[in-house]
Amino acid sequence: MGPEALIRALERPAPESSDYDLNPGTVLPPGRKLRAAAVLVAICETPRGPAVLLTKRASGLQHHPGQIAFPGGKIDAGDADAEAAALREAREEVGLDPSLVRILGRMPAHETVTGYSVTPVLGHISDVFVPRREIGEVDEVFLVPLAHLRDLSAYRVERRMWRGDWRRYYAVPWGPYYIWGATARMLRGLAERLR
Repeated sequence: MGPEALIRALERPAPESSDYDLNPGTVLPPGRKLRAAAVLVAICETPRGPAVLLTKRASGLQHHPGQIAFPGGKIDAGDADAEAAALREAREEVGLDPSLVRILGRMPAHETVTGYSVTPVLGHISDVFVPRREIGEVDEVFLVPLAHLRDLSAYRVERRMWRGDWRRYYAVPWGPYYIWGATARMLRGLAERLR
């Protein structure tokens, strides 16, 4: 799948998503303030076809240790926009040179249970990229075939107890990697647009 097909997918209208999508009984406080963040959903060309770049967060981190995530983080005051933040974070976390990335557009924002409004920035990498992980933040950098992630039948709904209630969420496991929560929800949003 080339970048033009991905751009066409982004042009299809889609709603914003949330960690609460599968939990309709959740009552969110009105007027809540969400912190702005951005992630890079990087589609890499490989000999086996396009694949999405993901990281396994370092096990020693205070927040979300060991979880699968896109490169990304909060938008800092020095970032011009979500794209700049996503590229900066990708450079810091996995050593991705921003000049290798063709920005294709944004996906709808995603609200997390941790109080962030995350802008997923879709990017395409056609050149060879050898990751250099930031050891303090990232345990592993890996690629998941886009063919797997765009297959809606690969996603399942699971649940776990969180703050005294059952919380349902999407998961899309691949090999030894348990991709779930906000990352899986954003990937499902992309899969829905690629149908």
